[in-house]
Amino acid sequence: MRFDILTIFPEFFDSPLACGMLRRAIQDGLVRVGRHDIREFTVDKHAMTDDRPFGGGEGMVMKPEPLAAAVHHVRGESGAAKVVLLSPQGRTLNQELATELAGEEQLILVCGRYEGVDERFRLAYVDCEVSVGDYILTGGEPAALALLDCVVRLLPGVLGCGDSAANDTFSLGSRGGLKYPQYTRPRNFEGMEVPEVLLSGDHATIARWRLVEAVRRTRQRRPDLLKAADFTPAERRLLAKEGIDLA
Repeated sequence: MRFDILTIFPEFFDSPLACGMLRRAIQDGLVRVGRHDIREFTVDKHAMTDDRPFGGGEGMVMKPEPLAAAVHHVRGESGAAKVVLLSPQGRTLNQELATELAGEEQLILVCGRYEGVDERFRLAYVDCEVSVGDYILTGGEPAALALLDCVVRLLPGVLGCGDSAANDTFSLGSRGGLKYPQYTRPRNFEGMEVPEVLLSGDHATIARWRLVEAVRRTRQRRPDLLKAADFTPAERRLLAKEGIDLA
């Protein structure tokens, strides 16, 4: 899969792309990430990527011409790339959206700045707007990095364990809810013991315990996530026996 990031700060991505999972995915040829400086697509001597808004008001607005030229350059003749604008007005990034985007061949991530981008660029070039939450960042770069990270880890071969992504919090393997509590060595930490069931070696019993604890935690912290959860009749009986009401 290919990602092309349009930004006025391409150096922002230097360190993240050189670390951990993203670095390995790039080295293994599973992902290609291009960083493109929007300033290189300006035509004036000052390389201006923004200007004052028509009608007055605060701040500056990103100009449409450099953004459009950058998209044309990156997209080439195929025209298949999906253009994603990182914007607080977009669809909220979640696991479902990340899974959808992971099915694309190429994503062009446009990092907005200032008061936003010229509306004409949005109408003519943007296929999808994505927000990482109901708060404002200084620019779209951190949002683009979050999107890149959560999409890349869903691609085949990126994670060492193929089941990791499927069983993540918010994923289908966890019924779209939060994940069960996790434990590792030592067995006793500051007087707190690992639950005996996890030491039993009985995989079926462990699976039932994890389901119950995942739903219990989701019920306590994010009950809204249970509205879309789909449980089998046997799972519903198990949860009812543990005193967990799904209503």
